Amino acid sequence: SKFWATYKKVSDEYDDDFLERAHDDMGVILTFAGLLSAVNSSFIGRMQPNPEDTTNVLLLKLIQITANPNSVHDISNLSSSEGYSSLTVCMQTFAYTSLVFSVLAASGAVLGKQW
Repeated sequence: SKFWATYKKVSDEYDDDFLERAHDDMGVILTFAGLLSAVNSSFIGRMQPNPEDTTNVLLLKLIQITANPNSVHDISNLSSSEGYSSLTVCMQTFAYTSLVFSVLAASGAVLGKQW
């Protein structure tokens, strides 16, 4: 029948247009999610404590122990963990959460493009 032939033609055009737009949108989402992940990873790397500071403190303590081996040295203050302010913890929580969501968005975009 002519109705169903016309319906199939119109619906195929609509479906093809919809899939093309969705494919383009997924490409844009994938690009921005990748950029956000890269920038966010850079910020997370900058927020980490400087390992050189710990190394310098430990080397200084070793030099003091080596220079004066007969005295009693207090090593109880050589804690490997330092207290972070609540603002630092909050900022790192937001940064890691943002990174997780941007990676999930990128993964969803890749799955959408492959489907």
